[in-house]
Amino acid sequence: MWKSHPKALPYLFLSEMWERFGYYLMIGIFTLYLKDVETGFAMTEKEASDLYGTFIALVFLTPFIGGLVADRYWGYKKSIIIGGIMMGTGYFMMGIHNLTMLYVAMTLVIVGNGFFKPNISTLLGNFYTEEQYKEKKDEGYNIFYMGINVGAFICNFFGAALQILLGWKFAFMAAGVGMFVGVMIFILGTKHYGNKTEKKGVQPNDMPFWKIVMFILVPSAVFGVIGWLLKGVTSDTNPDSYIFGSDSTDAFIFACIPVIVFYASLYFKAKEDDKRPIGALLAIFAVVILFWAVFKLNGSALTTWADRYTDREMTGTSKSLFSSLKLAKEVEFKKDSVELYDANFRLQKENGIVKKEVNYPLYFRNVKQELKPAEGAKVSLWATNLSQSINPGWVIILTPLVVAFFTFLRNRKKEPTTPTKIAFGLLISALSVLVMVAAVKMGANGTEKVSVWWLVANYGVITIGELFLSPMGLSVVSKLSPANITSLMMGGWFLSTSIGNKLSGVLASMWDQYEDKADFFWVNFALLMFATLLMFALLKQLNKVMREKGIN
Repeated sequence: MWKSHPKALPYLFLSEMWERFGYYLMIGIFTLYLKDVETGFAMTEKEASDLYGTFIALVFLTPFIGGLVADRYWGYKKSIIIGGIMMGTGYFMMGIHNLTMLYVAMTLVIVGNGFFKPNISTLLGNFYTEEQYKEKKDEGYNIFYMGINVGAFICNFFGAALQILLGWKFAFMAAGVGMFVGVMIFILGTKHYGNKTEKKGVQPNDMPFWKIVMFILVPSAVFGVIGWLLKGVTSDTNPDSYIFGSDSTDAFIFACIPVIVFYASLYFKAKEDDKRPIGALLAIFAVVILFWAVFKLNGSALTTWADRYTDREMTGTSKSLFSSLKLAKEVEFKKDSVELYDANFRLQKENGIVKKEVNYPLYFRNVKQELKPAEGAKVSLWATNLSQSINPGWVIILTPLVVAFFTFLRNRKKEPTTPTKIAFGLLISALSVLVMVAAVKMGANGTEKVSVWWLVANYGVITIGELFLSPMGLSVVSKLSPANITSLMMGGWFLSTSIGNKLSGVLASMWDQYEDKADFFWVNFALLMFATLLMFALLKQLNKVMREKGIN
């Protein structure tokens, strides 16, 4: 597999695999840790989802700056190593049970990811500019992308076992170890990188960095502070008088305003030849925000679904296997002092203190009466965060099939354009939400647990949508961007992802507001169908722009 590729590929593949191992291990347990009443922070669904949304939004915002710094000043090797060390340190610090320390840890991960994530991908691309490797570029990126998903798939098994055996602290430490292993592998490959890690410096047509700081970063910071301080109307349901759901959401939305204005100005100030491509990209950026908003529910609302509404009981061979691997925990069917939840699994607090009651463990609340164990008996439940391995598992299985499908169409000159692929990706993603609507109906709106196969099916369908859309987005940016603002337009793609991630947190924070959980998923379906219809409405114009540029 490696022989016809640059010698650096195995090192970059393994570095990214271990980096994603650490990141997705952390993401898989993040909201579970925040909501854990005994050894976490006892956050409500709304509080945990809001923090999760802000976190993953900022994680996807910093690659824009990290990429520019590496391109112009630090070079790729230095940026990747510094970023990796920051992320690894952040994961270790997350295990320290202190809210201030958690915020410091999150900041390290956010900034570190900005230096690591975009630059290792860019470095890989640098090797395929050589004539002997040009034809292997797509295959090289497919191998690299597989590394991401191998890491994302296996990490949750380690996270589950360590959390069950030793607690949250050691699970976060495993994420840190994974990140440091990735950095060490990257350093070991140094002799194969040659001059490909060197900075490009400031090019003649590049926008000066001081302009980016003054016209994007500083205004965003100022508007973010204004958003945090600005208050709305105080009421019983909004005692903190926020405007858009929480102070952090207010700050994020306000911070995005100068950035959105800046990108709009790129269109209005562009030369006539560049206006249509920039306009096409901005339209795509706006549409895919809604895809990310629903897709990123995997770490929040869908994790809650796996935890509280999915039948996780194991018996027979599967019980023996998972128990021996420490991937399941035993829960006793016995009354004791437990946290108080209402009929819709909403944690009850009074003056910030979690209420208690004498009852059976929460898991048994929506187990069918005839399936409940005998008094004092124990059942074995697979760890909730294992559900986070379903999506990367599907990516590993489906990527070769999707690639083969498009190759088949390409050979017959029937391959759809990139915007067309994105449109169908949105449609397929919308259909995945209907699986969850059906799951809610099957479980009588959460009064009965449902099979894990509903989650498997949902992730399977949305993964096809992801494979139609996500790689295509990066591709179309590189194809349509004017040469002098390619980095800025790539930053626009990351910005749309970031906004979508934050919107995902906002959506997830509304979970408790819906008495009928099907309505929550119908809202997600409506958002994706709106994006789908908008994309199909724009398709004729977008394809025209692609043809004008002589690209597909």
